[in-house]
Amino acid sequence: MAKDLLLEIGSEEIPAKFMPAVFAQLADIAKTKLAERRIACGEVQTFGTPRRLALLVRGVAEQQTDRDSENKGPAVKIAFDGGGAPTKAAQGFARGQGVDVKDLVVRDGYVYAVIHEAGQPVADILPELLPEIITAINFPKSMRWGDLDLRFARPIRWLVALFGRAVVPFTLAEVTAGNVSSGHRFLSKGPVKLASVDEYFSKMTENHVMVDQNLRRQVIREQVEKLAVQQGGAAVIDEDLLEEVVFLVEYPTALCGRFEEKYLALPPEAVITPMREHQRYFPVFAADGKLLPVFITVRNGGQDYIDIVRHGNERVLKARLADARFFFEEDKKAPLADRVEKLKTIVFQEGLGTMYDKTVRLEKLAAAIARTAGLPKAELGAVERGAHLAKADLVTGMVCEFTELQGVMGREYAKLSGEKPAAAEAVFEHYLPRFAGDMLPKTPAGRVVSIADKLDNIVSTFSRGLIPTGSQDPYALRRQALGIVNILIDARYHVSLQELAAAAMKLLAIGEERRAKLFADIAEFFRLRLKNVLADEGVRYDMVDAVLAADTDDVYDVWLRAKALAEGGATEAMQRAVQALTRAGNLAKNAAGDAIDPALFASDGEQALYAALQDARAKIAALSAARDYAGVLKVMAGLAAPIDDFFTQVMVMVDDAAVRENRLALLKAITTLTARVADLSKIVAQ
Repeated sequence: MAKDLLLEIGSEEIPAKFMPAVFAQLADIAKTKLAERRIACGEVQTFGTPRRLALLVRGVAEQQTDRDSENKGPAVKIAFDGGGAPTKAAQGFARGQGVDVKDLVVRDGYVYAVIHEAGQPVADILPELLPEIITAINFPKSMRWGDLDLRFARPIRWLVALFGRAVVPFTLAEVTAGNVSSGHRFLSKGPVKLASVDEYFSKMTENHVMVDQNLRRQVIREQVEKLAVQQGGAAVIDEDLLEEVVFLVEYPTALCGRFEEKYLALPPEAVITPMREHQRYFPVFAADGKLLPVFITVRNGGQDYIDIVRHGNERVLKARLADARFFFEEDKKAPLADRVEKLKTIVFQEGLGTMYDKTVRLEKLAAAIARTAGLPKAELGAVERGAHLAKADLVTGMVCEFTELQGVMGREYAKLSGEKPAAAEAVFEHYLPRFAGDMLPKTPAGRVVSIADKLDNIVSTFSRGLIPTGSQDPYALRRQALGIVNILIDARYHVSLQELAAAAMKLLAIGEERRAKLFADIAEFFRLRLKNVLADEGVRYDMVDAVLAADTDDVYDVWLRAKALAEGGATEAMQRAVQALTRAGNLAKNAAGDAIDPALFASDGEQALYAALQDARAKIAALSAARDYAGVLKVMAGLAAPIDDFFTQVMVMVDDAAVRENRLALLKAITTLTARVADLSKIVAQ
């Protein structure tokens, strides 16, 4: 009969950002460990609050499954002597396998040990298995306490381990597992004793602990939305903030507070950022989109003394907003452009000068990108001015206090200083995208300055030898490279990465002798980001490889080729062409030269394929120039028939060296037609 298994790890409060990844990890560890022990089970679920991680496994078998294994031993002639008696080799093998030598099985000239391993009671295995599950959990940061060797996110305070109604006995970190949990730190009346796994959720609820994080998320969302409606507005629920709040509380109760309307004179971001980033509050907006002097927060408890909690939160926010107002008023006293000079006091990177030096590079690099991308001359002024002001807000009081507002306050101060809207918007947009899923810059100046800033960061950091490896990427260069790729595709800019990187290297005064190796590293770095982008857009892996095997210097051009291949590469005609071209390519590898002499043709198949080659060359050249890659693929698909006819009529590898080389050169010319578009030999025939 199957039973449910519960493991609860009680601890000091675990950082909220650790929790989501730990749930998936804990479930995977449990599934793996149970499978390794041959323990059948049903659904594996994970739950948790700031003070506990819970593993619930449904329908765990009471007995391990039996296992039959067959292990191969020495050859028969080694295992037995001439009289059929087992040798020391056979005896040693049998002893090592735990079987009697007379039970060895002879088959296919070898001896085998057939072992039947009866399943053990699962209750006897769990005391060893559960500690293994706990110690296998990894956290971004772990700690040790006392003189213990165990590492965990926070000190373990209690352990609950139940198999049905029975306690699973084990001790870890000087804590003995039992059937006693802990309720809410303040609202629970005492220890929570569990008679069985089935009581877990009801007992926790009675003691003011909402164990299911999905339920907490739903309750918080509903409470926040309801309170916002009562205030005549709508709450903007940032999903990342909601996720964090879910793992800050065990028993959520939303409450509404207010702040003085005078603070609404600040830019909305200057009010929202202290609320959201520093206090974990949800802002509320009116129907017209304007911010209301209201916030919603979530306490870890019930309705008792809610007014006191509200007042405390209002006082804290008032101090934050007073600081923001002070910095805003002080910052407005000087135009944003006057602050550029102060960037000389901020170091960019070790050995790479100051943020002022970076600003000078940014102006020149952005202008070069704008010209390469073909921006109208009317946009160049906004590009150069946006680049000049891009980092100026880093020395403002507001951004020094609330670093999350970089770019946001730069745009605001640029507008207040009388800068043109396009330049002001570029100051904000050059930081975009800031994270996965963030919006891309939409103005020409914003796009160009963003590319320039990110490219300068990548090239300068690579020049110091700080290339991201594994999970290490302290300067977020992968995100920035991905941002450049997405901007180039979104803006439809045809630019050469090599030319832009060369311009960035020149501005950084990187010597000629280092540039080739440095660019090779940067090109490969971008190629991997392109691969990720194309895969995320659903382009088949072999088609991605085919496109990336060709030229990848123009990111948007690569994207166009991949899209054309994804749409046309799976057609029946194209699949036939791929098969024909693959056959041709396999032989073309033997070609010693490129010259084709029509006078050496000895069959109609050769003449027809050569004529098709000439026609395809002209068409592909014109279509490639127009970047009509779908058209290129159609032309290539049309070569399948003449290639097949060629192979039907012609023996390529003949004795006559001149004829053989001529035919190989013809096949080579055919297979290299799309070399700049894609390596079609990498496409897997479906």
